Amino acid sequence: MKILVPVKRVVDANIKVKVGPDGKLDVANLKHSMNPFDEIALEQAVQMKEKGIANEVIAVSVGDTKSQETLRTALAMGADKGVLIQTDKPFEAEPLNVAKLISAYVKQVNPDLIICGKQAVDNDSNQVGQMIAAMCEYPQATHVSAAVMKEGKLEVTREIDGGYEVLDLTLPAVVTADLRLNAPRYVTLPMMMKAKRKPQEVVQASALCPELRAHVEVVGYEAPAARKVGRKVANVDELIDKLKNEAKVL
Repeated sequence: MKILVPVKRVVDANIKVKVGPDGKLDVANLKHSMNPFDEIALEQAVQMKEKGIANEVIAVSVGDTKSQETLRTALAMGADKGVLIQTDKPFEAEPLNVAKLISAYVKQVNPDLIICGKQAVDNDSNQVGQMIAAMCEYPQATHVSAAVMKEGKLEVTREIDGGYEVLDLTLPAVVTADLRLNAPRYVTLPMMMKAKRKPQEVVQASALCPELRAHVEVVGYEAPAARKVGRKVANVDELIDKLKNEAKVL
């Protein structure tokens, strides 16, 4: 089995991004890392390889040359090959365009399984995995919290309102990883050194999809309103009065 995992370079999830005085986001000098949900997806693929279910894991990233740092981390975690779909045009990193580019690459390498993170922590779109499945005409399961191969099919568990949903997917298929799927391994220095010997390929976005266009226009950025300081009340009657007359929630 061949597994393909899209990975995205994002601002580190532990860093709070601030809106500048000019109303723009300055993220160029902030620490970047692999999208946390993509780490979970990659960990699942590597675990399947370690169990002998898969024999190759390919990590794919769409972006500029800085995304090669993310691919090196993916290789250190256990991916066999890194592929950069290179573009310097920001609009080509929009969810729809990313899905088009990865789908075009999927049709070249024909993986048996595509595991995506359920969403990226920078734009929270939660779209790429579903669109890849639609473009490749593969069955899909989103927000997966468990995945097991049984009798040639992938049995996945999805957390839904009020319980769980268990689905059997016929391969090739697309799944998107939720938080409870696994805990990604910590990347050590020796792992990063070994990753240098693994192959990285660069594919130009224009060669895969020459007619991409912008679909989203960013009008501006605005910081969320500051949280108000809490207030103490003397009794229940005062609480009800403030909820009714000040907060206007009753």
